[in-house]
Amino acid sequence: MTMLWKIFVVFTRVALFSWGGGPASLALMQRETTAVGWVTPAEFADAVAVGNALPGPIAPQVSAYVGYKLAGVPGAVAAATGTVLPTTLLMLVMVVFFFGVKDSPTVKAMLKAVRPVVIGLLIWTAVDMARTVFGVEQSTWGAALLQGWDRLLLCAVAIAVLTLTRLNPAFLILGAAVFGLVAYR
Repeated sequence: MTMLWKIFVVFTRVALFSWGGGPASLALMQRETTAVGWVTPAEFADAVAVGNALPGPIAPQVSAYVGYKLAGVPGAVAAATGTVLPTTLLMLVMVVFFFGVKDSPTVKAMLKAVRPVVIGLLIWTAVDMARTVFGVEQSTWGAALLQGWDRLLLCAVAIAVLTLTRLNPAFLILGAAVFGLVAYR
């Protein structure tokens, strides 16, 4: 199997077995790509940071980052295509049937259980990324958070700004990038 095909298959599998959209797919994407050694957790966190700095959906952006690392532009295209094409085709088929089943008690029951799991996947992704950002691999959570107090403060400010204002997250990312350039250069 060629590398481009492997990239396409892995990201297709991620897309087809993730629930809850792009951010929710990041947990499975991280698990799949780090398990085969394509990226480290730190590289995956970088991909998410870069993807969040750009407009558009996060999953194809992160997959393109990984694909590019593995096989240049063709790898990025294979990864993004694997992330988008299968689920787009599936959605086109589902749209035809959705309005007939959206009020079904079976569908409602399934979604009632799936939604909290999606939140769990998002939290797991955040915690796993936090391990890398705060350096928990080298120390305990407490020591890592004390040592990375500045990053913890940035995280808290981001949560507060997003909770208390209607600021577009893109401006928050841009502001953090400028801050990083000034404070950490």
